Amino acid sequence: MTEFHVRETVASDGPLIEKWLLQKGVLEGFPMTDEKEVKEAVRLWLSYIKLGASITLEEHGKVIGSALIYVQGYEKHRHQALFVIAIDEAHRGKGAGTFLMKELMKLGKEKFHIEFFHLEVYEGNPAIRLYKRLGFKEYGRHPKFLKDGDKYLTKILMQKDL
Repeated sequence: MTEFHVRETVASDGPLIEKWLLQKGVLEGFPMTDEKEVKEAVRLWLSYIKLGASITLEEHGKVIGSALIYVQGYEKHRHQALFVIAIDEAHRGKGAGTFLMKELMKLGKEKFHIEFFHLEVYEGNPAIRLYKRLGFKEYGRHPKFLKDGDKYLTKILMQKDL
């Protein structure tokens, strides 16, 4: 039986987050291009630890994923937030992402009083199925937002009331 546990993210989780972002196919769903940009993204991710805005998922004591709420600094923006989630490839499609997302939404609503989450995901990203299953609705598209080599990707905007 799968036993997930969530805890606050700590700085020592950074190398794992970096590893997950660099796993095959992941950068197709994120705007980063290379290891240098991933390192910068992880540095930014870890800067939210002091706010308690990042959580880490464990299964049987092993760290398998993490998620972050980009908590807004301006009062007029605090009712909503963008987020990011990363799951180790060996644990995708097995309920870990669903569990982690539910915990992240709970954290957003209870601790930060967020009214809705929004996200940006690129067309073709398999996580879209997860977001739809959790009740996220598409509210817009930005064609050709991301250029990866000679290929353009459409950014899909989705949101969910918490």
